[in-house]
Amino acid sequence: MPTYSRRLNRWVLPLLSVVASSCASYFHQPMTTERARLGSEVQENTILRSLPEPRERVVVAVYKFRDQTGQYKPMLNGSSFSTAVTQGATSILLRALEESRWFNPIERENLGNLLNERKIIRSSRAEYSEANGRKEPPLPPLLFAGVILEGGIISYDANVVTGGAGLRYFGAGASGQYRQDRVTIYLRAISTSSGEIMKTVYTSKTILSQQVDASLFRFVDFKRLLETETGFTYNEPSEMAVKEAIEKAVEALIYEGMREGLWAPRNVADRNGPAVAEYYQEKRENNQIDVLGRLQRDRRGRLGLGITGATVRYSGDLAKPQVRAGAELTVRYIPSPSQNFSAAINIGRFELGAGDFYRESFNYAELCGLYRLFPRDRFTPYLLLGGGATTRAQGGTTSNLMPHAVGGVGFEALITDQLALSLGGDAHYYLADNLDRVQLGKYNDNYWSARASLVFYIGRPRETVTPVVK
Repeated sequence: MPTYSRRLNRWVLPLLSVVASSCASYFHQPMTTERARLGSEVQENTILRSLPEPRERVVVAVYKFRDQTGQYKPMLNGSSFSTAVTQGATSILLRALEESRWFNPIERENLGNLLNERKIIRSSRAEYSEANGRKEPPLPPLLFAGVILEGGIISYDANVVTGGAGLRYFGAGASGQYRQDRVTIYLRAISTSSGEIMKTVYTSKTILSQQVDASLFRFVDFKRLLETETGFTYNEPSEMAVKEAIEKAVEALIYEGMREGLWAPRNVADRNGPAVAEYYQEKRENNQIDVLGRLQRDRRGRLGLGITGATVRYSGDLAKPQVRAGAELTVRYIPSPSQNFSAAINIGRFELGAGDFYRESFNYAELCGLYRLFPRDRFTPYLLLGGGATTRAQGGTTSNLMPHAVGGVGFEALITDQLALSLGGDAHYYLADNLDRVQLGKYNDNYWSARASLVFYIGRPRETVTPVVK
């Protein structure tokens, strides 16, 4: 039985852990060839199809909606000769205009081919008329556009965000990497009668690439080596990203044109309907989104009240330090919700223990400063630094106050805009060596603590709302 158990721990369990961690990739592995199918759609296409019906379709012409980036596809070692984005953006735009049902796109990209074909038709009809003596009707004139759509793919930014993580232990390990690129679209509507640029819209879309792999390299017995590896790589198709960005630009152009009175919906109530309100809400929120796509807005109120539970570990002159409990009430003041710095007043009680005989409780009060790295995010690390005074809970007097300095790190996560959960650790260092009533060695007494806090922020920060004129 012991021999079987050793073999189980030596190679069966590591093998199962590797298989369990990497089996998710097999759900996406193609095992057979696939038949041709209709092109994949993105979520934006569904939104485009659900737009309000127009009062009248607008005839538009697109001569060229091209790649203006000049970017080549990035690789690990330099770049390839393949372009980073599709060169067929005109075709994507024409389909998006057709799918929206607000525009009647006309052929202008290959206008020469269209004119040549019309010449062939005229020549054939003339010859047929001469042969049978019957006059053929002339070709109808080409449809002209009241609006020309211009613009293009103006930016492709590679490696906007990169990162990864990995772990390896005794020949078994796994790792993952990711990369995020961004493509940017500009689209403008031009009046053919005056040449005036009536409206310009701008959209962007990120492109995600991921790589996950796991491996095991281990001797499971004498002259028996087990080696296995698995993994997968996913690259979001850049054509789909361009398609979604273009369809978003068409949607934005329709709503912006409705606001400017360039075109109108069939139902007058749709001018202020739910779809329009949702678009303008998104536009207002977009003013508070940073380059990484994070919503940046003031979340915390100026005043915060919190309660903290802690575990405290004594570090002083006595042997066998123990971990005891502590509690704290905190009041935090933030001068401005967007500032990194805030002040905190902490009042608490804790117990220290060492060996079998030393137990003592203490009260303390301290004034601290907090520095939040990302004050407008829901999740932010923070640094804490301050000082205060401690007194003994039994028999303490004002002359027995023990000053201390405190420093710590942690993170705060907002459950709601008013309620936050904080986890952190700190160290309290005393300026005298009398905390445990024993003075030995050259270092003063101190203790470490790990804390969990719930903080309720009073009031809501004033939000700056950009009005949208309709």
